[in-house]
Amino acid sequence: MKDSRAAIRYARAILDLAVENKASDAVEKDMRAIVQTISESKELRDILASPILNGEAKKKVVLAVFKDSHHITEGLINLLIDNRRINMFNEVALKYIILNEQLKGEDVAFVTTAIPLTKELEKKILKQLGQITGNKITIKNTVDDSIIGGFVLRVGDLQYDASIANKLNNIKREFTNSL
Repeated sequence: MKDSRAAIRYARAILDLAVENKASDAVEKDMRAIVQTISESKELRDILASPILNGEAKKKVVLAVFKDSHHITEGLINLLIDNRRINMFNEVALKYIILNEQLKGEDVAFVTTAIPLTKELEKKILKQLGQITGNKITIKNTVDDSIIGGFVLRVGDLQYDASIANKLNNIKREFTNSL
């Protein structure tokens, strides 16, 4: 939880700096590239998480991988390495993307389902969420068969859990408490 709050603070600070320098879209492009690169490269994730490598070695690797980044993004890399927080680089990038989209009047709805969403269902969700939030919504669907069925929806700070796994846990809790 601490890391998540810290990631939000770093992301907000970088967003404020990017907005002040009129570079929020360029930095968002960098952040999207960072998220994609880290998710696709196990080696990079291992380097970032390694307790053996020192900060200078990590800095060289990360700056080499993201050499064409905006100077604000490079500043973030240096700041995270200097503060020994480079392991949260991906999370900071994700938070930045979310905060920048909210600033532009867009929101991202994270929908976890047991099976992939159909286009028809996705349209219904987008319509409902648009009415509720008043913002333009994009959906990121994650498939997780452990929820058994139903869905878990998260938009910003709001979360609605209509999964069968959650309902079963609630029944189990009620049954245990009634004994």
